Amino acid sequence: MAPLIKTGGLADVAGALTVALEERGCNVRVVLPRYGALSAATAGAKVIARTELQHRSVEILETTAPQGQTLWLVSCPELFDRDGGPYVDSNGRDWPDNAERFGLFSRTIAWLSTHSPDVAFTPDVVHLNDWQTGLAAPLMARDGTAPPSLFVIHNLAYQGVFDRATFERLGLPADLWSIDGIEFHGAMSFIKGGITFADRVATVSPTYAREIQTPEFGHGLDGLMRHRAGALHGILNGIDTNVWNPAVDPMLRARYSATNLERKLINKRALQTLLELDPAHVPLLGVVSRLAEQKGIDLILPLIDALVSLPAQLAVLGSGDATLQKALEAASAQHRGRVAFKPIVDETLAHMIEAGADIFLMPSRFEPCGLNQMYSQAYGTVPVVRRTGGLADTVKPVAGRSGTGFVFEHPTPEELFSAIKSAVATSRNRHTWRAIQRNGMAQDFSWTHSAGRYIALYRELVASHSRGAP
Repeated sequence: MAPLIKTGGLADVAGALTVALEERGCNVRVVLPRYGALSAATAGAKVIARTELQHRSVEILETTAPQGQTLWLVSCPELFDRDGGPYVDSNGRDWPDNAERFGLFSRTIAWLSTHSPDVAFTPDVVHLNDWQTGLAAPLMARDGTAPPSLFVIHNLAYQGVFDRATFERLGLPADLWSIDGIEFHGAMSFIKGGITFADRVATVSPTYAREIQTPEFGHGLDGLMRHRAGALHGILNGIDTNVWNPAVDPMLRARYSATNLERKLINKRALQTLLELDPAHVPLLGVVSRLAEQKGIDLILPLIDALVSLPAQLAVLGSGDATLQKALEAASAQHRGRVAFKPIVDETLAHMIEAGADIFLMPSRFEPCGLNQMYSQAYGTVPVVRRTGGLADTVKPVAGRSGTGFVFEHPTPEELFSAIKSAVATSRNRHTWRAIQRNGMAQDFSWTHSAGRYIALYRELVASHSRGAP
């Protein structure tokens, strides 16, 4: 949950959607494990409940998030209070006990759904996110007193798959080991539990909701997704327009809007200086991404010599796959002053790249929603994206002076380069480029519409639950 702890877009959603829901009259509790990284930020949290689950003592702590939401923190120090990230250790390897960790987290959510520590708060709906909460849905479904559940898929590729021995070790009900339960090709799948047993399922863009019903994007669960199509909703993510707004962004060297886009150049020069890029008057291409095959970073690598020759500059921020990281390090060393790579997670630099780049690259093989293409448009930085998932839903292909970005079809270096060349050529026409930038900046990517769709779905769940309808 941003800004407390972040590994990807789910953190931004948890931080911004909950604010938008409360602004519209919802009463929200956000449940998080009390990770070690949260200890300092939640030092004043008070214990509001204690229980024993999965043969472990668990405390529920309550505190307030920086944006005002009420947090319920699941405290089990031996599972969550450790160095490293939420899912991986300091060397980037999955924690070996992740099944126990998120099995306990799921059990705690199910317990909280019927044992609210706050006498003034009884949940109407439990909104679950991704595989780490997947076991909560079947556990709640077995309890006739639990409220209805919504399970939201942020990325179907991450499924929480573990072996039969782990299933036994977690002490789960034996009947869940079946094709109609959480068994998945001889193993157990946390995410299958959420998809199968939640009252409704949602994902983070309309196009991705359609894509995950196909073998290409279903990651072995396309049949289940088709089976649950009647309960599946595609609700596009929004962005926090208080945080991602170039007119008020405190992380920029110069703030600007659609009416004074010339000030964007100040941020470009500052970014070039910071990254030791030449102060050249050439298009600056930006990338802020996990380094993963999904994100299409490997499509950029064979193009770097050609990109430099356009001429253009490239700035990449992100960490992940070691092979991709080494290749980017080699490219930045070979093309010093024209290619820059920072293998870190740095929120300030991410904002500077969004503001300082001319063109933003997102050549994803698949993208459930994506947020950076929306940030880019808000910052007048024209995106180049593949037509998939949320990228297809949020970037309007350029045609003359209409549209907001450049879109290509197939995940190949050749098609990506063709789109980049089109963007670079268009950028040379100042009036056309300004029109495209302003088109993007005029888009409404706030949570207003999407929060309304979630509230409508919550109300449908409550009404169906009260009638005893499926």
